[in-house]
Amino acid sequence: MPTHRWDPTDYERNSAQQQAWARELLAKLDLSSSDAVLDVGCGDGKVTAEIAAGVPLGRVVGIDASAEMVELAAARFPLNRHPNLGFAVADAAALAYREEFSVVFSNATLHWVIDHRPVLAGVARSLRPGGRTMLQMGGKGNAGDMVAAMARVSAAPAWSAHFAGFALPWGFYGPDRYRPWLLEAGLRPRRVELLAKDMLQSGREGLAGWLRTTWMPYLDRVPPERRGAFLEAVLDDYLARYPLDADGNAHVRMQRLEVEADKPA
Repeated sequence: MPTHRWDPTDYERNSAQQQAWARELLAKLDLSSSDAVLDVGCGDGKVTAEIAAGVPLGRVVGIDASAEMVELAAARFPLNRHPNLGFAVADAAALAYREEFSVVFSNATLHWVIDHRPVLAGVARSLRPGGRTMLQMGGKGNAGDMVAAMARVSAAPAWSAHFAGFALPWGFYGPDRYRPWLLEAGLRPRRVELLAKDMLQSGREGLAGWLRTTWMPYLDRVPPERRGAFLEAVLDDYLARYPLDADGNAHVRMQRLEVEADKPA
């Protein structure tokens, strides 16, 4: 998992789209009241708390690689008010659970991992026989227009020295790559597909907030005193090609890889 330092309160302010997509995913999950759920990449805990509310006779554990995120989530949703909900710092690629959960869920997280095979092996270990998993992440071609804008700006003379040796930091995969990994981990694929999504951000400011809180692999390469200028250059480049719509909103074309699988009983 990434070692970038997240700003949890800034992320919380700029993650409405991720939360909306998570709710769409949860609607497909059809949880029972007694399910035991592991939420991999819980972030600020908002979605994890919604899961816990839907399994009053079960339990939910939200994990994240960011200690700052877990600290925020635990403070927002304390055990005395959410007795079936807990949070822990953990690496998605090194899950230590053994047949503890009936469901493993993850939204907008696993593209931060390049090699998904250890993640899927951990998901399989964590599931009870007959358990199931629902995963959604950035897929092949995700945010390609924004990736291209970042590439153009980072190659410009004003910035290129900061990006020597830089490589795309995310694992964006398609179904053909993913199905064999599921089978290798001992999971039975039920549905593996790419879904086109339109990410909507409120104007230039909203787009800037999303970039600032999730595109740290690029921003962290730039000295702190120049990050604002780099971000403005990316916004200028992107919005020149993909202007705000008539309502003043910015759009980014996304590709999400959605995965449903189960562990044979």
